[in-house]
Amino acid sequence: MAANRSANADRRARIEEMRRAEQARERRNRLITIGVSGVVVLGLVGFGTFVLMKKSDEQDRKDAAAKAPIAAEKSWDAAKLGRNHVETAVKYDMKPPVGGDHHPVWMNCDGVVYKKAIPEVNAVHSLEHGAVWVTYSEKAAADDVKALEEKVGKTKYTLMSPVDDQAGALMLSAWGKQVTVDDAEDPRIDAFFTKYVQGKQTPEPGAACTGGLDK
Repeated sequence: MAANRSANADRRARIEEMRRAEQARERRNRLITIGVSGVVVLGLVGFGTFVLMKKSDEQDRKDAAAKAPIAAEKSWDAAKLGRNHVETAVKYDMKPPVGGDHHPVWMNCDGVVYKKAIPEVNAVHSLEHGAVWVTYSEKAAADDVKALEEKVGKTKYTLMSPVDDQAGALMLSAWGKQVTVDDAEDPRIDAFFTKYVQGKQTPEPGAACTGGLDK
């Protein structure tokens, strides 16, 4: 009997020891889980803060670029530029035109590159919707044209086409605004896009750049 009691006691002791070991292991696992979760949460918070700060910095740069003057930019009084819809020929005072009376249908300008000349009266309507129109003459270098085609193709509310009789090799136009640039690396290109794609000069911000003429 004494031997049986001793064996039972030993068995209970081993069971109790195993239970304590299991409880200790569970506590360690909980602590590890809590610790890992904390690290993950802190990491996510840190990453989120970094992303927000990066976006804030980018917005600050865009805001600064939108306020900064663009060297050698030409401007016209928007109040004096006509905005009537007409279906007759229009004679513009500048080439390419930056505003004035125009056709009721706009050129599609959702990052569209036109390989041939497009009607000015339709392109002006696109400018009224907040588009930037990139144009080039035969004097433009092929590499510059290609680089600008790629940029326009990635940017909504822009269009590009050849204008052989324009004064500069590469020109950018928005409603009431225009600049001639030296090459595709000219920093004024990014500044012009930042400032005038759907910029404050836009008479009809948010108006469509699709569903128009696609020559």
